[in-house]
Amino acid sequence: MNAVRTTCPYCGVGCGLIATAQPDGTVTVAADPHHPANLGRICVKGAALGETLGLEGRQLHPQLHGERVSWDRALDYAGQRLRAIIHEHGPQAVAFYASGQLLTEDYYAANKLMKGFIGAANIDTNSRLCMSSAVVGYKRAFGADAVPCSYRDLEQTDLIMLVGSNAAWTHPVLYQRIVQAKQDNPALKVVVIDPRRTATCDIADLHLRLRPGSDAGLYNGLLRAIAEHQPIAAASFSGQLDALAQAEAWTPEKVAQFCDLSRDVVTEFYHLFCTAPRAMTLYTMGINQSTSGSDKCNAIINVHLASGKTGRIGSGPFSLTGQPNAMGGREVGGLANQLACHMNFVPEDIARLARFWGSDRIAATPGLMAVELFDAIGRGEIKAVWIMGTNPAVSLPDSERVNRVLAACPLVIVSEVSAGTDTSRHAHVRFPAQAWGEKNGTVTNSERRISRQRPFMPVPGEARPDWWIVARVAGALGYGDAFAWQHPHEVFCEHAALSGYENDGQRAFDISGLATLSREAYDSLAPIQWPVNAAHPQGCERLLSDGRGWGRDARLRMVPVTPRLPHSADQPGLVLNTGRYRDQWHTMTRTGTVPRLMQHNPLPRVEMHPEDARRYGVEDSALVRLVTPRGEMTGFARLTRDQAPGTLFAPMHWNHQFASRSGVNSLVAAHCDPLSGQPESKQTAVSLAVWQPVWQGWLFSRGAPVLPEAVVRWDVAQAGVHQLRLASDTPDSSGIQAWAAAQGWQVQIAEGAGIIHLLAWHDGTLQLAFYAGRRCPEVNVEAVLAAFAHPPACAATRHALLAGRAASTGPVQGKIICSCFNVGETAIRAAITAGCDSTAALGKALRCGTNCGSCLPELRALLPQRVS
Repeated sequence: MNAVRTTCPYCGVGCGLIATAQPDGTVTVAADPHHPANLGRICVKGAALGETLGLEGRQLHPQLHGERVSWDRALDYAGQRLRAIIHEHGPQAVAFYASGQLLTEDYYAANKLMKGFIGAANIDTNSRLCMSSAVVGYKRAFGADAVPCSYRDLEQTDLIMLVGSNAAWTHPVLYQRIVQAKQDNPALKVVVIDPRRTATCDIADLHLRLRPGSDAGLYNGLLRAIAEHQPIAAASFSGQLDALAQAEAWTPEKVAQFCDLSRDVVTEFYHLFCTAPRAMTLYTMGINQSTSGSDKCNAIINVHLASGKTGRIGSGPFSLTGQPNAMGGREVGGLANQLACHMNFVPEDIARLARFWGSDRIAATPGLMAVELFDAIGRGEIKAVWIMGTNPAVSLPDSERVNRVLAACPLVIVSEVSAGTDTSRHAHVRFPAQAWGEKNGTVTNSERRISRQRPFMPVPGEARPDWWIVARVAGALGYGDAFAWQHPHEVFCEHAALSGYENDGQRAFDISGLATLSREAYDSLAPIQWPVNAAHPQGCERLLSDGRGWGRDARLRMVPVTPRLPHSADQPGLVLNTGRYRDQWHTMTRTGTVPRLMQHNPLPRVEMHPEDARRYGVEDSALVRLVTPRGEMTGFARLTRDQAPGTLFAPMHWNHQFASRSGVNSLVAAHCDPLSGQPESKQTAVSLAVWQPVWQGWLFSRGAPVLPEAVVRWDVAQAGVHQLRLASDTPDSSGIQAWAAAQGWQVQIAEGAGIIHLLAWHDGTLQLAFYAGRRCPEVNVEAVLAAFAHPPACAATRHALLAGRAASTGPVQGKIICSCFNVGETAIRAAITAGCDSTAALGKALRCGTNCGSCLPELRALLPQRVS
């Protein structure tokens, strides 16, 4: 068996994994105990990666207008169309939209082609939706997009603040490092700052449940408290006096009113920070996805600068990256308002890049950022867009409009792994890209650590690396000599050389120490944190230790911040917060096909406080519709006091591939931070109404069912069976009955009192099971799935199946709590009743909570409910 060390393709923690091919053709994935990012830990998504490597749903061949063609034909067509558009409308009529899931080598190639040879800067990335406010914050404060901290700081600090981050679900391995650090050092304090009570609060010593979007006011008040606690020398930082003057009015009383917190909680938090020798703030989308996200980031950085809690062990402002290579994309210049290797749109950097690339076509001005880019497509200014490894038809705000503008764009090119994404349906040209396990290159995680993604799977069909596809299109455009790479090692070394080219220390990103790697050294490259150069040949764990930043004067800067509430603050309705589920990833093109990853939260829930539920007449699990002027989504209500009154939460994962009307970004307005261009996805004013369909129910089918257009569906991945939750306002479900009857199957039907149950058989095997009623019938899913695998042998079993239950009266599994070991709530409650009084005892009895740890908060929540 061949074991390969590689890096996880999910969040920006950047966990090292060991993939091992098995004799039966499957691949097992385990945590790498020696990788410094995860030290042998793994989350359930990473552990399930081996279950995502099948070829079902893959894009395996180039296509033009939906028809398979040769690579030469597809590349020639793309080159001809792009040349014609550039000739007629100029380079600004072309745009690329890339992804934090590309490898650094892919990203470098795309940026070089767009900004260096096509000559426009219209290349942006889905990282704009996640991290661009953090980029602005770092650049304004430090002179560079440079995260100063390392994961090891988490084990050496006195106070950790998690702000706008449900790390227990979104960065689970990093969260478990914090859990372990707190167990090893009980004096370590953890503060969670979030309008919701999330799983991350499980270890919190203090939870500040502040008003949505009010974080900058909280941190301005903390800056004022720091100045009172420890006066700061006037010459310490550029902009310090202005920042302190702006914070002066933010007394604890004003902060409490602005943030909707008690004064006591505010002062307790300030006391914790001011008295902690070392402190770290971990922040992510809850801060960044705001019309004032850049200011919020700088409000956080200000308190670390003013208190001296940055640039040293266990201290600093730490932006957690959402994607596996969002940091790598920032390094190569993948954002429209930056050039490669931390260079900017200033004459000296433009000239420097022209010398290095040997091009006189370097883009001279920033390009269009994500939302602007698609707006320009809608206006007809951009005639061609090349989308690489991302799904903007789902992930961008006002997503229905994005679909409309893509449908009208004269040329849409998509490089993609999956054949059936919402974005791919608009493509004129489809390039089949290599997937994780096939790709070869590097990624950079949240702590600036460069790691290798190594191939361990044979390349299927005609899939190709993204850098190769870009290079071949560059050749079709006449720039082949500048893109003549034969291996990703050559791309990486060029990127590394550029990072050190004419770099006198003014640019933070410098990996010139890796520019002369041999092919063998590249293949065996161990994880390393940049900068890697003559001053730091073994990498650099922590930045800013000398108190200096980057740029001409290298002074650190405090930025005066005027707190602003989100657009939704003065609009009627409930405030919707969008986010992620524990076991899902982005738009589910990978995770949504894995049955065990769909068990924890198989349907899109709209979480709301019971007070709001009473006001709107909503029962738990009822269907509800959220509506804005841009669109609507349908989900299932979940009543919870973890949600603050007046607010809702809904996941961002579902799309037309997995549900017909649950795309949450169809609701979100395209309001953006004026500096970063990042949309305010975290707060949207919505109206809510209960939807009582004429009928709703479950459908299980061996083959893909043909549904009437009026039927609303939600797919739940199962092995060998299509499982769908359905609802409709049509008067009956005759469309499904007619489809079953048309197949020539033997049909059993039980009807009465508005309920219909239907089973369809062929040659003794179950083909379809359908259960519907005014309310969704209770169905023993385990029994139904078992019947598809092993046809019932007797009439009594079939009769029980028609009723939607098992022939025996044993307990159902209940909601899956532990996805790693498929442990349901029923077994957990039984173990608690039998005497398990701790998560450790449950782990010993059932194994739950003993792998990734993501389910531990839910296990703890069940323990107090033990029957005495």
